[in-house]
Amino acid sequence: MSDRGDRRDRHRDRSSDDIPQRRAARTAKLASLPLGVAGRATVGFGRRMTGRSAEAVTADLQAKTAEQLFAVLGELKGGAMKLGQALSVFEAALPEESAAPYREALTKLQEAAPPMPAATVRRVLDEQFGTSWPERFAEFNEIPAAAASIGQVHRAVWADGREVAVKLQYPGAGPALMADLTQLSRMGWLFSRLSPGLDVKPLLAEIKERVLEELDYSLEADAQRQFAAAFADDPLIAIPRVVASSPKAIVSEWMDGRQMSSIISSGTQPERDEAGTLLSLLHLSAPARAGLLHADPHPGNFRMLPDGRLGVVDFGAVARLPGGIPAPLGRLSRLTIDGDTEGVLALMRKLGFVRPGIKVTGREILDYLGPAADPLREPTFTFSRDWMRAQAARIGDPRREEAQVGRQLNLPPSYMLIHRVTLGSIGVLCQLGATVPYRPMAEKWQPGFAEAAES
Repeated sequence: MSDRGDRRDRHRDRSSDDIPQRRAARTAKLASLPLGVAGRATVGFGRRMTGRSAEAVTADLQAKTAEQLFAVLGELKGGAMKLGQALSVFEAALPEESAAPYREALTKLQEAAPPMPAATVRRVLDEQFGTSWPERFAEFNEIPAAAASIGQVHRAVWADGREVAVKLQYPGAGPALMADLTQLSRMGWLFSRLSPGLDVKPLLAEIKERVLEELDYSLEADAQRQFAAAFADDPLIAIPRVVASSPKAIVSEWMDGRQMSSIISSGTQPERDEAGTLLSLLHLSAPARAGLLHADPHPGNFRMLPDGRLGVVDFGAVARLPGGIPAPLGRLSRLTIDGDTEGVLALMRKLGFVRPGIKVTGREILDYLGPAADPLREPTFTFSRDWMRAQAARIGDPRREEAQVGRQLNLPPSYMLIHRVTLGSIGVLCQLGATVPYRPMAEKWQPGFAEAAES
């Protein structure tokens, strides 16, 4: 590294090393998504006129759209890739004929993105840990081990011999993130094609509320320390400890393991069931144990360790729940599976899910909520893509009565993040096709659920 400083100076002002920040350039790239879809649709119409079957043309167009989706969102990183990751956990809800060509592209978004140049990596380390940062490491691999929406991870060896992961934020991530989300909010029609029945605008609005926290790695490091303390020496869930941190860099213990996406694609049924059970345990128990909910449940953030534990990484998105999941939500779940029409309606009105003046019956609400509560009805439940698709079709088809009831209901802002994370977690369980003892875990960890049964 003797010429590191000279090379750093030569590259210090190169904006091409950073996330593309100029609004016009990023807008043009994002605009290529809907334009590309429209252009391919026109070409596809012409191919059908020349005799190719509609099925063959559609499959070809979907595959090419998937390739463009990854190329554009992955290159831009920032909010574009953040949305792609958020959408990827809902892939299980897509009809199979739509899901197949997008599955590979969306999975790539969970774990890969074009990396920062080595010169930019060194510049970020200089800024975050000082120019003597090499003295803190015995080894540092400048080739990233993973890259995601707002940062990338490098494998290194700390001075004391510990293997560590060094997470660095892309320069310019903040402005790029906000500009992307603003632009993407105008493209709801495009993403509705990728995820029918999913209203992307509320998802984008909720993501925008969280991005400022995610951009401050000091907050993320604090959340990771809180998780690590709560799960220290846990036999089932492993959280890497933080070694050092700064506003745009985190050094934490390295964690080897099999990626959750690998289990989704090729795991045995016992492996799927174990991964799904541990993911459910994390989701249901963390608020009570750590006062936090891991709020980014895409498969790239989880891996199965050689010792059988679930390894968890990336704590940039968390919900702070010092009292655990609110007990009224547990009571509502229990009243739903017990079929208590009057109790459900009264509690929904009290919590603000049914606003004043809205005319809806308890029976209509139970018909809407009931099937979604299936995982809580029996000691075990098998999550599947078919079940997820049935739920999406049931509440997403405007011709169905359940969908009309859903439009009358309100999701209070205080519950929005919990709702999104729960849906995302269930989406991963459905991708796994896992059989999980969901109800016993809810009875143990969800405040209000067991109590409602006893009262």
